[in-house]
Amino acid sequence: MAPTAEQITAFDRAAPDSDATETATFALGCFWGPDAQFGALDGVVRTRVGYAGGTKTDPTYHDLGDHTEAVQVDYDPATRSFAELLDLVFRSHDPNQQTRKTQYIVFVVTADQRETLADYLDANGYTADGIATRIEQSPRFVPAEDYHQKYSLRNKRSIMQAFEDAGYDETAIRESPAAATLNGHVVGHEVSDAHDLGIASDRSVHSA
Repeated sequence: MAPTAEQITAFDRAAPDSDATETATFALGCFWGPDAQFGALDGVVRTRVGYAGGTKTDPTYHDLGDHTEAVQVDYDPATRSFAELLDLVFRSHDPNQQTRKTQYIVFVVTADQRETLADYLDANGYTADGIATRIEQSPRFVPAEDYHQKYSLRNKRSIMQAFEDAGYDETAIRESPAAATLNGHVVGHEVSDAHDLGIASDRSVHSA
């Protein structure tokens, strides 16, 4: 069972607006997996993948320059805290190892995020200077090419058809809360909004 165009548009209309969300940016290796993982979380409203941390004016997938692949997360702070996002980040890699100079980075956007990060590191026995994970001020974020956005979801024609029926263009898919959630669903992450998206009893979508 796949969602309908009506279910997708209703889900997106009900999602918090951008002025009710905060943004976090992380580099965690290849951005496809984290995009799906964050998208499945309650309180994460929108996700997008792109390039951050460098100085190149127009980075691309095949010409990153000094940028790295990153995922940007818009989250509702009333439902999901920055500390909870950090917990997922630090559980997804070994902060004591850096396999490539720009691969694992936590970008902090605000003073509150920097304070939360300091508290998180202290509570878990880390220090910013003592871990391999880099901590940087959030830089300019350049969205990746369209075919990278919601990469796993794009391989599920039964679901993508609903976005096409709803008239979504590439930007709308990238910024769609429904697309973020469904992108997590198709790789096997549990999502609490399954019923609203018409996938509550779906067991075939992972192999569709």
